[in-house]
Amino acid sequence: MASEVRVCDDDVFSEEAVRNAREVDDRLRELGPVVRLSREKITVLGRYEHVSNALKDWHSFSSRSRPWHDPDSVRPEILLVDDPPRHTHVRNVVSTALSPRAIARMAEHFQADADALMREVAARGGEPIDAVEEITQAFVYKVLPDLLGLPQAGREHLYAFGHMVWATLGPPNALFAQAMENIGPVIEWVDQCCNRENLDPEGLGMQMFLAADAGQITEAEAKLLVQVLLSAAADTTVMTMATALRAFSLFPEQYRLLRAEPALLRNAFEESLRWDSPSRMAGRIATRDVEIEGCVIPKGERCGLLFAAANRDPRRWADPDRFDIRRDHRGHVGWGYGIHACVGRVLALLEADALLSACIRHIEGFEPAGEPTPWMSAIGHGPARLPIRITPAAA
Repeated sequence: MASEVRVCDDDVFSEEAVRNAREVDDRLRELGPVVRLSREKITVLGRYEHVSNALKDWHSFSSRSRPWHDPDSVRPEILLVDDPPRHTHVRNVVSTALSPRAIARMAEHFQADADALMREVAARGGEPIDAVEEITQAFVYKVLPDLLGLPQAGREHLYAFGHMVWATLGPPNALFAQAMENIGPVIEWVDQCCNRENLDPEGLGMQMFLAADAGQITEAEAKLLVQVLLSAAADTTVMTMATALRAFSLFPEQYRLLRAEPALLRNAFEESLRWDSPSRMAGRIATRDVEIEGCVIPKGERCGLLFAAANRDPRRWADPDRFDIRRDHRGHVGWGYGIHACVGRVLALLEADALLSACIRHIEGFEPAGEPTPWMSAIGHGPARLPIRITPAAA
């Protein structure tokens, strides 16, 4: 016998809900295995088992459509809204460009920039600083466009571009409208800077166009891939590394452990993705009737897979609200999963390796200097401002 799908009438994407996203998403997870959002007319899954299974089953939960999907969106329409075979074909171009040899060259540049930045930050020991603007954003907004080979002019639009892209993943509400204000110059910049003629011939972005020259993808797809890399490895990484710094300030013993055992650095970054995921939800469409614990999701239903809630599901994670860099984080869904795992993962890990290792060398400790201000996006989640104080490491 079919079970009743629980219904939530709340606005879970309002400004108030965004400010309390952890509590809102966790309540949805505990409301039932399958929850219908009456305001949005979509179905959401929040429990780890169901979210991870849905991510693996792209045949049943397709990316070709999703809640609020607009094919004319200002967001680059490639990879995110594709399934195999096109998705596999296009993604292989990115994977080839991010070869081990290329990554080794990138890592050297990232590390030099990270050390230079954290030496400057360490010189400001004791005074309040915004860890987003002055650390994570300052780092990512330099190294990523440098890597892609984007021109210097116009990089001040990076934040607005990221905010705009995140907004397109959510409902057309007040937060969406705010993100879309005065975006003409932003769209024009993204359109121009990712053209072949404006890219550094030695940059990663040009590799997409060389793949087009080889007939692997079209010229238009090459440009879209440059834009996708710009969005996929930018603000998600900014937010996740800021979340890591916040966790270090709230769980100082974990940062002391990391400094004592730097080999745990990747674990620390992965734990920050699990502890407070930068994406609240990924969208899918059901291609058939799907039954979950007796609840039926009908064919054609647009669905949301609640990443953040799944990553805090006590059915899967012991003491999920604790930040623990020794935790076995395998299986968390902060990157997505399967064929649609984050295309920017390799770059994000390089950025994290460089910046967090520089923190270990130059910063003895972090402490809160005020409450964080959340990123005001229905789907993107993390600190937009993070007041902290740092204690510099002994010379």
